[in-house]
Amino acid sequence: MPARQKILILDDEHDILEIYQEILARLPSQPEIHTADSGARAIALLESEAFNLVLVDLRMPQMDGFQVLAIVRRKFPTLRVVVMTATEDEQFRARAYGMGIDLYLEKPKTGKEIINFVDCIESMLEKNDAGGFRGVQSKTLVDIIQLECLTQSSAILKITSAAGEGRIWIQKGEIIDAACGPTLGREAFLEMLRWKAGSFEILPSDVPRPRTIFSSYENLLMETAQAMDESDADVAPSEETNALAVFARYKGVQSAVAVDGADATKFEHWGAENPDEMAAWIHQTTRAMRTLGDRLEAGQLEQIEALGPQRHIAILSGDAQDLGVCFTRSATLPYIRETMKQIEVKWAS
Repeated sequence: MPARQKILILDDEHDILEIYQEILARLPSQPEIHTADSGARAIALLESEAFNLVLVDLRMPQMDGFQVLAIVRRKFPTLRVVVMTATEDEQFRARAYGMGIDLYLEKPKTGKEIINFVDCIESMLEKNDAGGFRGVQSKTLVDIIQLECLTQSSAILKITSAAGEGRIWIQKGEIIDAACGPTLGREAFLEMLRWKAGSFEILPSDVPRPRTIFSSYENLLMETAQAMDESDADVAPSEETNALAVFARYKGVQSAVAVDGADATKFEHWGAENPDEMAAWIHQTTRAMRTLGDRLEAGQLEQIEALGPQRHIAILSGDAQDLGVCFTRSATLPYIRETMKQIEVKWAS
């Protein structure tokens, strides 16, 4: 069994520490939560044992959050860092991102904000250690955009890579425009999404920008992912050893199981921890829902969606097979539905 991940929360207010310790202890990944009420204590803990993620408040007496960030970035360059502050200041935000943090969050106040906060932290823990954009370790540009939109930000994302430089305008969590050289709008956005590595900085959105992109960010990411998938020639068909592995290209997909419609013991799988149990569950669920649909005269069963505390699953019902696809908990229902439309096309082909 893999070791539990460790989170360190740094805040000088003990009530805040208790609240966030309780909230994060309930994450599906069940991380081990540690707390520190001073910068010196946090650094001492980081030096004594390995952590996967540290949450840092900015306004603290003696050693403030920026001083802590400077030490953390120098001593622990691969550690994921989230700034969690009540300060609404774009200069603070830009400065923090400039120091290489992974995410800048305002302390949540409402139930919806707490849910977004939890989803963001869980998403951070799910990421593998790989190359990405500097400033957010182990992140693709899609990850960075999703985090900015999830937190309802209004900012300009400046992206720099070996391929060029571009900007993405985000207003209250929605992408409104993009520019990359002479290219604007959707085309510029798609071009930047092809970049695999580079650097970024967050600029304040202080000048109104005319809106040229009107799709929701979920739909926009889905559309660009489809376009990239259609033009992607990195993996030739002859190299694919598992037909279901192609679904790994879709953001948030963790595993897939295709079950024979007549026999639950006959199935294909990719990425599933307990494929035989999953296959049996998919077979049983589709049979039950088809029976219910017949009784209600609701027509042919096409898709089932189930949202769970640890992951979500969607099932496509076919004539010969039923396909179950598992998504991360942070995937929204609209995004799952849009993704499954694309998966259905590829599965049918």
